[in-house]
Amino acid sequence: MDDGTAPVGTAGTDRATGSLVGVSAPRFVPPASREVDVDGPVHVADYGGPDGAPLLVCVHGLGGSHLNWAALAPYLTDRYRLVAVDLLGHGRTPAAGRTPDVDGHVSLLHGAIDQLSDGPVVLVGNSLGGLVSALCATDSPDKVAGLVLIDPALPAGRIGLVHPRVVSNFVVCAVPGVGERYLAARRARSNPEQTVRRVLAVTCVDPARVPSDVVDAHIELTASKDRAPGDAAYLASARSLSRVLARPRSTLHRLATLGAPVLHLHGDRDVLIPLAAARRMAGVRSDWRLEVARDIGHAPMLEAPVWTSLRMREWLDVDIGPADGGHDARPAGSTPSIG
Repeated sequence: MDDGTAPVGTAGTDRATGSLVGVSAPRFVPPASREVDVDGPVHVADYGGPDGAPLLVCVHGLGGSHLNWAALAPYLTDRYRLVAVDLLGHGRTPAAGRTPDVDGHVSLLHGAIDQLSDGPVVLVGNSLGGLVSALCATDSPDKVAGLVLIDPALPAGRIGLVHPRVVSNFVVCAVPGVGERYLAARRARSNPEQTVRRVLAVTCVDPARVPSDVVDAHIELTASKDRAPGDAAYLASARSLSRVLARPRSTLHRLATLGAPVLHLHGDRDVLIPLAAARRMAGVRSDWRLEVARDIGHAPMLEAPVWTSLRMREWLDVDIGPADGGHDARPAGSTPSIG
């Protein structure tokens, strides 16, 4: 098994997951649900952690939810406080008249951070959530102590570094009326379990690696919701993300100003955001630390949570500081409960 040692600050490090895949997972404990107000209700899942510990604010990807962090949380909350935010129209956060595009998600994250912490936080973002987290950090560097970007949907600057599957999906979603009909038809022919397992089949090399109780929690959440508004938010988010990827210049310029420490984790078998895109970003930002998970797909925090947590803990200790240093973070439990 990989002993986890590697030089800090190097780009392109390839780290074996090895027997870290399939390690017995802790029993899933549902997080506490809280609500903050950012021009409307925003759902925050509190996975716990020591009072006064550094606050990790996790941001899911397109079509995801706070439960995307359920497998990872138990491996971090002994030393860190971890909360997960549901983006507009995702999970338990309604759109409620707000626009679920990239800018809308960034505004939501800004507002949530203001209410969750009096000091800088560490943002942890996957896919779309990685882009949203990075843009939030560029806008308000004083609020963000560091970033963990997990298979982030960052513009690559070259169309060849965007997977054809992503291109085709965005083309379908971009055409007015076509995207709506496509998602309505898919919704009609898929029950909640089929929907969850379809997503896991795309985002994971082996969906069986995701703890079964975490999968069950995703199915239960999907079954509890009206999926039509969620699909509308997915469509708006996908269209906005496609515009960012198609016209990357301004976003790349913003990312160039990012000064916070960054840990970039990427699965080498990601079929949505190819490893080549991560390698290209590592070439541009040699100050970022890139760690590659072998035989892992688009969601290492679900498919290889032990590997993900070890890489994060190493980086947090060195680049952010020991967990016992503490951050001035208000417990998410201090916000009003959804009930």
